[in-house]
Amino acid sequence: MDYVETFTRATVSVVIMAVYEGKRTIDGLLVTADGKKLEEHYEVKRFTRFGFEWTYEGDSPQQLALAILYDHLRDKDRAVRLSDPFMREVVANLDNDWTLTGQEIDTFLRAHA
Repeated sequence: MDYVETFTRATVSVVIMAVYEGKRTIDGLLVTADGKKLEEHYEVKRFTRFGFEWTYEGDSPQQLALAILYDHLRDKDRAVRLSDPFMREVVANLDNDWTLTGQEIDTFLRAHA
């Protein structure tokens, strides 16, 4: 009797998601994506000319929400559309210093699909 092994190949995709961090420093606010400065992405939409903020609801926190979503999604329309609920549910509730993972963003996105 012959013995035959069958192997099934699976394609595995690995998606590396950014880790976003915000800090209040003596020099001002610093927001990074994987350690690199996160741009405001005014070219997508400008809610404010004063940059980022968090811990409350407003134009500067919404600019941060937009920047994070656009960086994560690379979809301008979806980032703009979801920036208000993301600001209200996530950004407004961040601590003074915070970390936000791509997985946490995806949890928000699944709830707002």
